[in-house]
Amino acid sequence: MKGVVLAGGLGSRLMPLTKVTNKHLLPVYDRPMIYYPIQALVNAGIREIMLVTGGSNAGDFLKLLGNGKAFGLRHLDYTYQQGEGGIADALRLAEYFADGKPMCVVLGDNLIENNILDAAQAFRRQQSGAKILLKKVKDPQRFGVPVLKGKRVVKIEEKPKKPRSPYAVTGIYFYDAQVFDIIKTLRPSGRGELEITDVNNAYIAAGTLTWDVLNGWWTDAGTITSLHLANQLVARTGANKIEAEARG
Repeated sequence: MKGVVLAGGLGSRLMPLTKVTNKHLLPVYDRPMIYYPIQALVNAGIREIMLVTGGSNAGDFLKLLGNGKAFGLRHLDYTYQQGEGGIADALRLAEYFADGKPMCVVLGDNLIENNILDAAQAFRRQQSGAKILLKKVKDPQRFGVPVLKGKRVVKIEEKPKKPRSPYAVTGIYFYDAQVFDIIKTLRPSGRGELEITDVNNAYIAAGTLTWDVLNGWWTDAGTITSLHLANQLVARTGANKIEAEARG
């Protein structure tokens, strides 16, 4: 399994902090934000990772991360997203890197308390389709929200005004190689982007999407408020803990 970290975008919700740097290079407690999703992938047993970035500070990732040796990686590849075409557009750039293998995709501003090792192992056994990780939140209307029927996700609604469940779809996804064929069929949404929710709904329509609930806390760090929360959570409990998965 390969890993992909999506770290593009302009970070406009974090201005003026992002006026001089990419948001994923901002500090969260004692290290740059981008360290957290990379470590989450490493803790899941993944040693080949591609970083998709963009904007005018893309070269700073190479200065910071180099070849990934500090994380014990075999390969750390880089690619560049022109403009802001959306999450699915950024993922599209990893097709050559994926080389037909299953992958775990993590949004670069997502942080977790524990780890995704069990989910990664489950997807390795699943072998095809997709898997998403859900988390119960107080404000699901900020996220993609799953519509549940029994134990099945029958649809994902993007930032609904009236959420039909208390869960958010976290920015951690597992896909087989078919994801790139699905992306090629997408049309831009109302905001002009290729939406990852449309990708997940395509897998739901095919009956090949599974889901788990993420243990421990989860947050994004894409707004001033959530960045502040992320700092507090990491300071309080740490992040990317390996031994805590079984305890939940």
